[in-house]
Amino acid sequence: MSKVAVVTGGTRGIGEAISRALKSAGYTVAANYGGNDEAAARFKEATGIAVYKWDVSDHEACAAGVARVEADLGPVSVLVNNAGITRDTMFHKMTLDQWKAVIDTNLGSLFNMCRPVIEGMRERNFGRIINISSINGQKGQMGQVNYSAAKAGEIGFTKALALENARKGITVNAICPGYIATDMVKAVPQDVLEKAILPQIPVGRLGEPEEIARCVVFLASEEAGFITGSTLSANGGQYMA
Repeated sequence: MSKVAVVTGGTRGIGEAISRALKSAGYTVAANYGGNDEAAARFKEATGIAVYKWDVSDHEACAAGVARVEADLGPVSVLVNNAGITRDTMFHKMTLDQWKAVIDTNLGSLFNMCRPVIEGMRERNFGRIINISSINGQKGQMGQVNYSAAKAGEIGFTKALALENARKGITVNAICPGYIATDMVKAVPQDVLEKAILPQIPVGRLGEPEEIARCVVFLASEEAGFITGSTLSANGGQYMA
């Protein structure tokens, strides 16, 4: 019986690539999504991967969602916390709602998703938790105090949870992507991309979602059992931590 993997924000962008890669690697995948029913339906039809809708910023919704997945597919062995949003603005103009929305979705979701699965992982003496942070959680970014704070918090969360669960066969790691060729990044005007973004990236190109997905597949594997509490930077050399 294949291991069950849950990917939050798993039907579009980096999350879609992660869901597809885990399925190709032999996992039974449950792809969570928050709002875009049409995209989720297209993803399900194209991949055959089960989709589940719930808001990762809602603790009770996450507990209920995990319970549904486990009832349908079996116990969760791999959790990829990928879901995230942006509400960018300079801090002196930022509203409380913009702050809370990003912190609750990007950082609060780690508690909401890890809490329902961690006890089962500990009982089974196996688990893989992979948190998708960001280069901007490592170096900061203008106009993203909320996002950078949440993504930096993910790294601290990763290290502490890894320490608590290492003896139970559970690894917890973070991946910090740089600029990846998702729809959001590709929507940036071409002249901005070529003049302001690409010159910052030593390899001279955007990353591909599949490159992040391959990192996830490795960290989820049995072979990665000695790697925990680590932060894997996948940014083309833009920021070397």
